Amino acid sequence: MLQLILILLAVWLVLTILGFVIKGLFWLAIVGLILFAATAVWGWFQRQR
Repeated sequence: MLQLILILLAVWLVLTILGFVIKGLFWLAIVGLILFAATAVWGWFQRQR
């Protein structure tokens, strides 16, 4: 389960960086940030159990 969370965090981080680097894809950076935060919170709650 931890591997899945780490893979998702890496994917969201790459999408966020691409969104900031490519001007026309700013929306991708916003979506990436939201998904990164959601996955981090979800992973934190999973580890608390």
